[in-house]
Amino acid sequence: MDSNYRLGLYEKAMPNFLSIAEKLTYAKKFGFDYLELSIDESDEKLKRLDMPWIERKKIIDAMHENGISIDSICLSGHRKYPMGSLQESVVKRSMEIMEKAILLAKDLGIRMIQLAGYDVYYEQGNDRTKQFFQQNLKKAVSMASRYGLLLGFETMETPFMDTVEKAMTYVTQVDSSYLHVYPDIGNLTNAAKLYGHDVNEDIRKGKGHIIAAHLKETLPGKYREIPYGTGHTQFVSNIRQLAELGVFMFVGEFWYVGQEDWQEDIRKANVFLRNHLDRVFV
Repeated sequence: MDSNYRLGLYEKAMPNFLSIAEKLTYAKKFGFDYLELSIDESDEKLKRLDMPWIERKKIIDAMHENGISIDSICLSGHRKYPMGSLQESVVKRSMEIMEKAILLAKDLGIRMIQLAGYDVYYEQGNDRTKQFFQQNLKKAVSMASRYGLLLGFETMETPFMDTVEKAMTYVTQVDSSYLHVYPDIGNLTNAAKLYGHDVNEDIRKGKGHIIAAHLKETLPGKYREIPYGTGHTQFVSNIRQLAELGVFMFVGEFWYVGQEDWQEDIRKANVFLRNHLDRVFV
């Protein structure tokens, strides 16, 4: 291995018209170590969960041919179909998505799934949604444990789970070797500004339970599409704290939004992130 860490590329940094095989090629071309697959709430991405074996085999072959793997899934489809919903049909779909995502990960050799930290998103949250979320989360963790897959909460932009401390509440309640935290340091930075605490202090509350981290740029109140180097995320400081806790897997999270020079954006992001990671992992 060339470094003590591994840097993945978020799939949505590339245009949707590219195939997964093509995205693997570009991730490798621009110097990333792996690809993070997205299963969001769109019908197009959710259809991947029903991908026939022949299509899964094509992805496996593409990984071998390009010498790069898909090591994680960002499962944000639960935003539309949350585990804490009060609607029985929504919860049924939520658990179906969870099971199919686990099976897809198993088939593709993926080791971890990042869960969106929402009890509900489009509904009004309350004590019952939190209760249902916890109950169905336990079922999800049981599913994952049968295949040795790790689940990790992403820290989000909403008050339900915008800090590591809040995520750890559910990790502690479920108390499983297969449920952890997969934080977004950009979102943590905004939460720290909101609540007046220190990002690294919050990260330390996940000691022993942080499996990877999203490296994203943010500004106060703004959570998406902030170019690297123009926001307030303290990359070196946060990466150093994560490294001290034994975290060595990171994903650069940014988006393709129709720009013509998206390849140059990916190249620049790799340079920016490697420069900051290399200041810690030397």
